[in-house]
Amino acid sequence: MEIRYEYARKRSEFGRPCNFSDFLAEVTADIQPDPSLADDFIPQDPVDFAVQEGPVMALHEVNTERAEVSIRGVNHVEGGWPKHVDPKNSELTTRYREEVEREEVYTKTVQRLGSLVEHYIRQNNTIDIYEEYFEEEEDEEEEEEEHPSAKIINVLRDPNKIRRMCTHLSWHPDANRAVAVAYCSLDFQDSRKDMTFDSYVWDLGKPYTPELTLKPSSPVVILEYNSKDWYHMLGGCYNGQIVYWDTRKGGLPTETTPVEFSHRDPVYGACWLPSRTGTECLSCSTDGQILWWDIRKLSQPSERLILDITREDQLKKALGAISLDFVPIMPTKFLVGTEQGIIVSCNRDAKTPPEKIANIFSSHIGAVYTVTRNPFFPKVFLSVGDWTARIWTEELMDSSSIMETKNHTAYLTDVCWSPVKPAVFFTVRSDGVLDIWDFLFHQKEPSLAVKVSNDPLLSVRSQDNGQIIGCGTKMGNVSLLQISPGLCTLRKNEKTLTSTMFEREARREKVLQEKYRERQLREQERLRAQPEEKEDPQEVFKQAQEDFFSNIKAEQRRR
Repeated sequence: MEIRYEYARKRSEFGRPCNFSDFLAEVTADIQPDPSLADDFIPQDPVDFAVQEGPVMALHEVNTERAEVSIRGVNHVEGGWPKHVDPKNSELTTRYREEVEREEVYTKTVQRLGSLVEHYIRQNNTIDIYEEYFEEEEDEEEEEEEHPSAKIINVLRDPNKIRRMCTHLSWHPDANRAVAVAYCSLDFQDSRKDMTFDSYVWDLGKPYTPELTLKPSSPVVILEYNSKDWYHMLGGCYNGQIVYWDTRKGGLPTETTPVEFSHRDPVYGACWLPSRTGTECLSCSTDGQILWWDIRKLSQPSERLILDITREDQLKKALGAISLDFVPIMPTKFLVGTEQGIIVSCNRDAKTPPEKIANIFSSHIGAVYTVTRNPFFPKVFLSVGDWTARIWTEELMDSSSIMETKNHTAYLTDVCWSPVKPAVFFTVRSDGVLDIWDFLFHQKEPSLAVKVSNDPLLSVRSQDNGQIIGCGTKMGNVSLLQISPGLCTLRKNEKTLTSTMFEREARREKVLQEKYRERQLREQERLRAQPEEKEDPQEVFKQAQEDFFSNIKAEQRRR
């Protein structure tokens, strides 16, 4: 609840001169002292003291009536005065005496300061007074004392009675003051009565009602803010159309792509592309097409790519795209996750469509729900599918992942990197649990597992500062979690250590890959050296049947 009071005045009153008046002082409030509160205070008299670190130096001079009696710094010579001193000429004697005194004072001062400077130089060579010796120990103590934690600070609920899935989240580029939530039911042939197509933009300052209601012609699967122009928002619809909004004009779509030139399946991936105008975007769908658009002309796509890994450019052999990732650091490359468990790395600058499919990574058993690059190391990317999350590097072609999480009992549905810590990422599961992983410290178990909801979690996104995590559920609720500072603060040398870890794992995977190839070659040579023997199909079937029943009996005895 926000309480505020607005002060208003007429336009004619602006610029009027101020009239001040003088009046006697008056007592507006008189608060008597309460003796009972005296026990809560500790009386302490202020004490001021000063310390002088360096020695006090001063110049003292004494004048006598006769220069012959006392002249500082002049040695009396038998047989008369020095030739510069004439007892009869007082002016010459005074001048000579002042010159000698200045030289003597300067010499003694330099000698005294020289000994002090030498002492401090030796001390500084022994102990570096500017070095922080115990910073690492203090950080280690803080790490040991601080336990990873997360708490739910707010929940954004779907205002409709018929609940839909929260399929995607997108934070506002302006200090993450708002979040756009895409609501869509992905269940097959879900035709519930009175189910709305609306999606919402929520202001974190007013979490009880949506700030803006988006009204597309078909349910929106994905929403993305334009980082260059905050008022432009891109949406991919369930019927395959691409929609874009100018939020200054309201919740109705500014323009929509024609159905005949759009995707044939739901749009699961859409993102803005870096350009001078900031109007280009990219979309993918399970129909096997990657389409480039310009919001200034959405009548037809500006470019098309068929996701055929056989490089025959045939739509019937294309893989269904279910996730898409693009980063401005690599403006010509993007990653596509498919329904078949394959990750495809594409290059837009290639001359022909088959050449645009650069690399192929056989990643997961099931669909690749999310693929995302590391914000600190763009060549390292993360994917989630089936029961694991895996880390890959583009430096190793046609190889397995360099790192991966353990196998969970529940499906992993989404993942995102931490924008402030290079080795931290967040995964959500179908059992309603948010896992926070820090591979720099723990690789077998998550640093923190939080039970967010009893419903399956389908989407997760982190703010730019890494402190607030948004998790969308199957029932349309968005839970905002605040994590502890240890999970969102970049420590000393953390980026260097993470880079070293990724390089070490990449070298290890490369060595294992070479050994595996050598082993395959030796096996092929061994099979070529042996004479070919025709196996009886009946014998093979009989042996397989005996092995099967023996395994069944062994399992029964174990239980």
